[in-house]
Amino acid sequence: MSTTQVRAATPGGRTRSAPGVMLALATIGFAVNFWAWALLSPLATKFTTVLHLSSFQQSLLVAVPVVVGSLGRIPVGALTDRFGGRVMFPLVSLATIVPVLYLGLFGHSSLAAILVGGFFLGIGGTAFAVGVPFVNSWFPPERRGFAVGVFGMGMGGTAISALTTVKLVNAQGMRTPFLITAAVLAVYAVVAWVVLRDAPDRVVPTTPLPARLAGALRLRITWQAAILYAVAFGGYVAFSVYLPAYLKNAYGLTQADAANRMAGFVLLAVLMRPVGGWLSDRVAPTRVLAGALGVVVAGALVQSFTPGLAPLGTAAFLAMAAALGTGSGATFALVAQRAPANQVGSVTGVVGAAGGLGGFVPPLIMGAIYGSYHSYAVGLVLLALVALAALALDLLSVGRRRDVVAA
Repeated sequence: MSTTQVRAATPGGRTRSAPGVMLALATIGFAVNFWAWALLSPLATKFTTVLHLSSFQQSLLVAVPVVVGSLGRIPVGALTDRFGGRVMFPLVSLATIVPVLYLGLFGHSSLAAILVGGFFLGIGGTAFAVGVPFVNSWFPPERRGFAVGVFGMGMGGTAISALTTVKLVNAQGMRTPFLITAAVLAVYAVVAWVVLRDAPDRVVPTTPLPARLAGALRLRITWQAAILYAVAFGGYVAFSVYLPAYLKNAYGLTQADAANRMAGFVLLAVLMRPVGGWLSDRVAPTRVLAGALGVVVAGALVQSFTPGLAPLGTAAFLAMAAALGTGSGATFALVAQRAPANQVGSVTGVVGAAGGLGGFVPPLIMGAIYGSYHSYAVGLVLLALVALAALALDLLSVGRRRDVVAA
């Protein structure tokens, strides 16, 4: 497949410090937008009590932002290939301010209002599809796994939300965390516009967006990575949005205690993401993924018996957090190795969408199962089976073939 492309005209050459600065700013932008994206999750139990929501409605409330944040990555990734991260990071950040202010000031008095705000709050989740091609273009192939892994630490923005949102609401009122987040997004948008620069040798495609997306969909690596990321990052997203409700229902923890434990889960997954990328720069990403998925299978099976939190339950959750973070980093190391340079954004959009959608479905299933049976065992067994299927794909297909364009 041939693609018409041009080189980006970026003032100045590539200095030794520029890649590090760009990586740092991209990671901060990812974290800030993910902070906004995750604002509803820590408040789910509060809204459930105040609005008398069912278990399924509670799951829907936290899952809706994930849908837009996932599907929106497809066009946003392709647009980043065309316009670059210097334009797209400020644009996504400014757009996210609107639903943040709406939810904080007006849209939290009914389930319908929250769902509307949550739908548009998903824009913040598309920042991931901006950062991967942006960072990828600044680093040589042998360092991209680690660089994209470091960028992936921005998913720790969900931990910021978990640690601060409930405390701020209890101390200062519902508006406070939303107003603070909106202010931080505005500051970042200005800084990004002034400081961010696209890599001087970035390849800019000139073919239409639909053609580029179609080209990405014809790549085998797009579908392979999408499935793997749906399990790895999807599992992380599912736990990060649903873990507070799970801990409250299964173990009777308070809202604040559950949110703090969720933050610990998120923090470990965040720290392990660059480890997954770093390992993938040294050994095959498929081997790193195999180990990570094996741990997820074991952890989910152990937790399906709802063991005591001290120590077995905590160990199972922390092991899964480490594995999901490692697997997420390894997946995009795989993308960096096998996706064509001028299609990284488009491939990232599709793969990122799969990861987000992988996080959308489990909370709904878990909520529905718990509402019917008052048990999470079936949902966790299903997670183990899905991870086992992904492990088989990794070992029997992805690890045995190089990427080719489908006929």
